[in-house]
Amino acid sequence: GNHNGMKADEIAIIGMCGRFPGATDIDGFWENLRDGVESIVTFSPQELAEAGVDPAVLADPTYVPAGSVLEDIDLFDAAFFGFSPREAESLDPQQRIFLEVAWHALENAGYNPEAYPGLIGVYAGCAMSSYMDRLQSNPAFMAMLGYLQVYIGNEKDYLATRVSYKLNLRGPSFNVQSACSTSLLAVAVAADALVNHQCDMALAGGICIRVPSKAGYYYEPGGIYSPDGHCRVFDERAQGVVFGNGAGVVVLKRLKDAVADGDAIDAVLKGWAVNNDGAFKQSFTAPGLSGQADVIMRAHQRARVNPESISYIETHGTGTSLGDPVEIAALTQAFRTRTKKKRFCAVGSVKTNVGHLDPAAGVASLIKTVQALRHKQIPPSLNCANPNPAIDFAKSPFYVNTRLTEWKCGKRPRRAGVSAFGIGGTNVHIVIEEAPALAQRESSRTYQLLTLSARSASGLETAASNIIDYLDRNPDVDCADMAYTLQTGRKAFHHRLAVICQDPADLI
Repeated sequence: GNHNGMKADEIAIIGMCGRFPGATDIDGFWENLRDGVESIVTFSPQELAEAGVDPAVLADPTYVPAGSVLEDIDLFDAAFFGFSPREAESLDPQQRIFLEVAWHALENAGYNPEAYPGLIGVYAGCAMSSYMDRLQSNPAFMAMLGYLQVYIGNEKDYLATRVSYKLNLRGPSFNVQSACSTSLLAVAVAADALVNHQCDMALAGGICIRVPSKAGYYYEPGGIYSPDGHCRVFDERAQGVVFGNGAGVVVLKRLKDAVADGDAIDAVLKGWAVNNDGAFKQSFTAPGLSGQADVIMRAHQRARVNPESISYIETHGTGTSLGDPVEIAALTQAFRTRTKKKRFCAVGSVKTNVGHLDPAAGVASLIKTVQALRHKQIPPSLNCANPNPAIDFAKSPFYVNTRLTEWKCGKRPRRAGVSAFGIGGTNVHIVIEEAPALAQRESSRTYQLLTLSARSASGLETAASNIIDYLDRNPDVDCADMAYTLQTGRKAFHHRLAVICQDPADLI
């Protein structure tokens, strides 16, 4: 299993950005996952009243005052993207924040799209705009903004194309929608486009922001909502999930190109598959066992891996008494085609930390798993004290990983599977592997010149403090690599700063 035999259809993840409940970036997200933080909150009656929830609703015993909230969804750097304040107000927060996340993902990958010669594609999806309802309930404001502008700012069809327009990206750009599997499907569609040379780099992901974000929901027995505001995936008390807000984007490139271009590779997509359950299941919204098993086997075949070499599965994790046993049964069926080994592969679900992010759920699962590969640790899956008795874990290849563990591996690279299953039956499974160890280049100079730029003086100060925070978290970083990325992979703005340094401590 050495990396020299690179397959033509392997895809590198070279950049990531995300904003999740309790986390403004993917490093904060990882720290929460590592430390077993549950970012689902219970709202006080006062908070809900301030958010405009009717007091009669609060008195309803089936109303659960819980959710997972994204901070600062009312903030947006309109001027940076060339929007007038009024135009920005007409935009759904999903459209605004996705633009910021896409920009930061490209920065994280070390590319200035203006200087990149290849085609960059965008594949993404979002939830139905609930902001539109708020605007329409204010006819005077609607008339001032203009109906067409409000429509264009809130129609989900414009999520991907707005990014391409504002960032000047000329590859294919379109929305991908399949309910809960939307953002992992976007990654699979982007990966196919790269293999087929429709683009040379791709942004893929999704966003879900529902407003007002501080709002509970009604519990219905046998439904998909949790009765107590917790997601208890694989637990005997699993009765549903809490829905929440979040956003994530990954930057993808053909692996051979990423290696040739010296990109920092976060992980490798080895194989992926997409299918649909069809009609062979209880209802349109029910999970389908044979469809899930089939999509996992197809992904293994495409990745050319034996499931025995996979040591972690980031599950879809419906967190229902019906859905959880179906998911483990389907995984077991897929794994048992090649191995008889028991309890060797950990399973977990990010929904126990941040709730179900719906169109952003799949990319949240992917970013979690890539971070786990990078840190060589498997974070705990929460709220699983006693596994669901309908799941026979003892005879399966799986066990629920309930505490932070070192991700051990033998001679083979660490491998994981990531699943997303959408209501309506579109299933996606992706097999990922840790990044190859690349040869280190010797730095030629004693001193490095680091350049920073921003649109404003305060923006420049923030950029500088972001670098300091990054160095605190990554003290072993190579200043030569940083200098190269900051000079070649960033758009230059009018407010500028240059620093000469020898090492990270010197730079701080």
